[in-house]
Amino acid sequence: MSVLAPAPAAAPTRPLISEWSTMPRAHVLGGGPTGALTALALAQAGWRVQLTDPLSGAQLQARRRAYALSHSSRLFLQRLGLWQQLAELAIPFRSLRLCDLEAGRAIGFGPAEVGFGSASPAEAGAVGWILQHQLLMRSLLERLEAHPAISLRLGEAESRGVPSLDPDCLGPPDLVVAADGSSSPTRESAGIGHWRLPYGQGCLTAQVRLRSSAPDQAWELFRREGPFAVLPLGDGTAQMVWSAPAGRLRQLEALDPVAFLDALAATLPDSLQPEALLERPRAFPVALELARSFHRGSLALVGEAAHRCHPVGGQGMNLCWRDVEELQRQALRAAAGKLSPAAVAAAYGRRRWPDVLLTLLSTDLLVRIFSNRQPLLLRGRRLALGLMGRSSTLRHLSLKAMTLGPCRLAALWSE
Repeated sequence: MSVLAPAPAAAPTRPLISEWSTMPRAHVLGGGPTGALTALALAQAGWRVQLTDPLSGAQLQARRRAYALSHSSRLFLQRLGLWQQLAELAIPFRSLRLCDLEAGRAIGFGPAEVGFGSASPAEAGAVGWILQHQLLMRSLLERLEAHPAISLRLGEAESRGVPSLDPDCLGPPDLVVAADGSSSPTRESAGIGHWRLPYGQGCLTAQVRLRSSAPDQAWELFRREGPFAVLPLGDGTAQMVWSAPAGRLRQLEALDPVAFLDALAATLPDSLQPEALLERPRAFPVALELARSFHRGSLALVGEAAHRCHPVGGQGMNLCWRDVEELQRQALRAAAGKLSPAAVAAAYGRRRWPDVLLTLLSTDLLVRIFSNRQPLLLRGRRLALGLMGRSSTLRHLSLKAMTLGPCRLAALWSE
């Protein structure tokens, strides 16, 4: 695969008045990472965009969590001209250690399994990147405020619901994008139903300082009570994503810091020694969710308004941003006159199903197969991980599927 290095992004300029009135118009509802990236992607595709959210800019930045970014997100951010700035804020991890603690098997993934050929050494030398929410949102909001084709309406309680553009926009928007989360009021008001399958486990996140931990190594631990991810944040700190039954998580939340660190030390491998708790642990429910349709009329659902998966493997944010990539692809066609702006939502909705379904299915199978001690499955897991440990080809394909998405891997395989 050849990856073309993007030209340096020029500062956007305000279109001429004659061009302004003929540009297609979009209204993005939801100013989180996916909504903010959607607004920027549509504006770069030649659309006028209004972004609204009931939270202020400061509130949008206030969330404490971190995201795992894969190469699919890196490639898209490069095309948008955003990667250079975000790469300076992100923590690369050059090794991913996958451990099945119940089956007693472990395998490692490194840059050799990524194999991006013509990518720069810094890009090809990383399996993925960890980016703090606050740093990401600050960067995205700065870009939004500076773009002349984007109008921001943040901190307005009435901003979610029936879309209304600024007075200088004539008529309704050509495209309405719901990026307002898994409980999307926009999806509900449009009458789009969704399937929800709760897992028997939730997730708890906490940031911890570790001893004896490589600063560029991430971990995915498979345990009977659920997966456990350790994401490096630099300076010896890491974010824990701890899956377990809801009752167990409530007990962990109620522990004092010393008792929590003791429970954490008993769960982690001996090579990971927790030293200090940096924030209060927070638990949240986990479910597989899928909208019955990704569009209705001129409305398109992106991100968790359309789907939600288990956080195993760090697929959530990357899947959401592949939504944005496909939406921009259709918006570019409309801006070039190859597609009616009113048809963008339908074209996007049709094309997103394969990637979303395959990703949801793969994460669901990982959780169900590895969160138990069923003897037959344990033998199968030992065999599969043993084969993968001995085969660089299997490791290469599995890591490519995880970092690029299953559909892009299939396209590369057919080339």
